[in-house]
Amino acid sequence: MSRRALIIGCGVAGPAVALFLRRAGWEPVIYEATAQPDEYHGLFLNLATNGLEVLASLGLRDRLLADAHPCPHMVMWSGRGKRLGRVPNGPAGQPERGSIVVRRAELHRALREEALRQEIPVEFGARLDSVTETERGVEARFANGRCAEGDLLVGADGINSSTRGVIDPRAPQPAYTGLVGLGGYARAEGLQATPDTQHFVFGRHSFFGYLVREDGEVYWFANVTRPEPARGSTRATTSEQWLQLLRELHADDPVPVPQILAGNRSELRAYPIYDLVHVPRWSRGRIVAVGDAVHGTSPSVGQGASLALEDAIVLAKCLRDLPDHHDACTAYQRLRQPRAERMVGYAQEINKHKRISTNPLAVRMRDAVVPLFLRKAASDTTNRWIYDYRIDWNTPADTTMATA
Repeated sequence: MSRRALIIGCGVAGPAVALFLRRAGWEPVIYEATAQPDEYHGLFLNLATNGLEVLASLGLRDRLLADAHPCPHMVMWSGRGKRLGRVPNGPAGQPERGSIVVRRAELHRALREEALRQEIPVEFGARLDSVTETERGVEARFANGRCAEGDLLVGADGINSSTRGVIDPRAPQPAYTGLVGLGGYARAEGLQATPDTQHFVFGRHSFFGYLVREDGEVYWFANVTRPEPARGSTRATTSEQWLQLLRELHADDPVPVPQILAGNRSELRAYPIYDLVHVPRWSRGRIVAVGDAVHGTSPSVGQGASLALEDAIVLAKCLRDLPDHHDACTAYQRLRQPRAERMVGYAQEINKHKRISTNPLAVRMRDAVVPLFLRKAASDTTNRWIYDYRIDWNTPADTTMATA
């Protein structure tokens, strides 16, 4: 007899969990709070080797590679135009296994369309309102009045997860990193393509990253150091106001940063960047959470999507191999939490360098320390734990963790 899983969230983790659970014999249904897919949401993201391995298990890796920007290398610059160093964006010494940059909407679309192809229902406009465990399983009620019953509820509802609070009302809240993220797409006359590389600039007043595709389109982002904005205040600032602020902050930064901002062609939305570490409980009864809901990491290590994909396959394997849902969820947290929390901590270390100080001495110290940090990060023994992590669907769940 098949079991029914209610999946809350149709971003990355949600559809991936649904697809793996379908393979394990479950009947998943996906519920998404937004009324329709947001083609802007999140702009673009890094997909690392470990995440691509999970997508390969789903048969989706080649689709994502088709329009991706390969980025096996990252080059760092100071605000004065000095090259600080280069680090691999993937396993050291293996550029052929480097990360890629893709539009977030395309990753969401690929996962969502595969779910629909496998006849997994996806209901939009279904914001979770409450969850109740029953004698037969779990009942979810949504703000649109819909009610659904299942054997298990999986919260893949992001860093502001309501599922996390259902599991543990005392669960920690996301912590502000001190950074506000913005980004967009641009075209600037005379820019050369940056094949296999993404560039990062420790600007004098803000951190900036960019890549230039072969057709001349620029993917760019900025991390602005600011006090934590009041809830909703970033939306009150218009796209034009944000762009003007960024042009002022980066006016004295090296080429091509000012030129990219001058050639911006997209609407800007600001996102205060939060992280979430050490959530004690990832499940309760028939309710379990995955991805950013239990280990939100800032974009600084480019691992958010990949970690969510790893969670999806591991949870599904545990539910496949351990008939008791409590044992399966316990095993899932045991297998995933140490790695996820280590990744969040690593991102926090990087964020220390990205936050901009107005103290000239602090800037000089940063520019002296960053090359040392980069040389360490470039070593094979340092980064293998990040990228050389494979999860074989065909092996039992108790051997899921396989780091090189």
